[in-house]
Amino acid sequence: MSNQDTQSSTKVAPLFEPFSLGKLKLKNRIVMAPMTRAFSPEGVPGPDVAAYYRRRAENGVGLIITEGTLINDPAATNNPNIPNFHGIDALKGWAEVVSQVHEAGGLIMPQLWHIGTDRKIGAIPNPDEKPIGPSGIDIATGEQVNEPMSESRIASVIAAYAQAAADAKRIGFDGIELHGAHGYLIDQFFWEKTNQRNDSYGGDLVKRTRFAAEIIAACRRAVGPDFPIIIRLSQWKSTEYQAKLAENPDQLAQFLSPLVEAGVDVFHSSTRRFWEPEFEGSDLNFAGWVKKLTGKPTITVGSIGLDNDFLAAFKGEGAGTSNVDTLIDKLGSNEFDLVAVGRALLIDPAWATKIREGRTDELTPFTPEALRTLF
Repeated sequence: MSNQDTQSSTKVAPLFEPFSLGKLKLKNRIVMAPMTRAFSPEGVPGPDVAAYYRRRAENGVGLIITEGTLINDPAATNNPNIPNFHGIDALKGWAEVVSQVHEAGGLIMPQLWHIGTDRKIGAIPNPDEKPIGPSGIDIATGEQVNEPMSESRIASVIAAYAQAAADAKRIGFDGIELHGAHGYLIDQFFWEKTNQRNDSYGGDLVKRTRFAAEIIAACRRAVGPDFPIIIRLSQWKSTEYQAKLAENPDQLAQFLSPLVEAGVDVFHSSTRRFWEPEFEGSDLNFAGWVKKLTGKPTITVGSIGLDNDFLAAFKGEGAGTSNVDTLIDKLGSNEFDLVAVGRALLIDPAWATKIREGRTDELTPFTPEALRTLF
């Protein structure tokens, strides 16, 4: 190894320190971020999906969080190629994914997902199923597309999350992540624009956490005390990037408290650009504030390793590679604990290995073609 490589390895050392979460031992701080792929026909992940995740495990990723996987509710999605997390065939497929990742020395958790009113009228599968949400409000248009969820439907969805958590543990996953971000169902309960209920699931920000807290508690009962539960949160929504659940640290603390009490182990704090401060008067990013306010470990995410945020990908644009100096500085100062890498790992399965070995000149720039295949 050259002197330059030695210096590079020393600089990135914080990324490759082990991390313990109870009985779960990660070999480093690098997490593969969940990214929707839609390569599972009829909701069943096949050998190509297993190989896709295995490649990241073989190349040193500490923890893989899968693409969003669908709980057992007929209105959970609008795409038949998104993988299910229910049914014999889908769970058999996921068991093979787990086997492949573990064989390669990795750890893996499924992200459990329901899209809520992001689903469109007549969408498949189940075209007769209307979208569901706390108040039946389409998150994109603000139009009323269904009645508010009944308490019985709420209970059914909570039970579906708990069953998915139990199945994840049963087939060998290392924990679960609940998708509570980006304007999907759980987040629709958080957000005042989509939750206008006047019962115990609506009201102020703290009261709007009840649905999520009940999901977390139900999952905890299903998996026991030692199985890690992560929840992914964001201020922004896929339909409104400037949205905020909390305008200041006090509001954020009030929002997070019921989720901690319900049993969350780790907060995955989603931003578009990890380096941006969350509130005026502090350099802490969203993950930094969540860690400070809860004392829980946090995962940061947002354009890591690239010079453009994910919106560019949706516009058909690529992104060049960028250094991780700022990331290392923040991680080294314990602002957050883990680092979720998205598009940089999607295009380059060996990203972690190349960073560790100082081979930054070999990193692969992101191109939109990466969205159309499983590298």
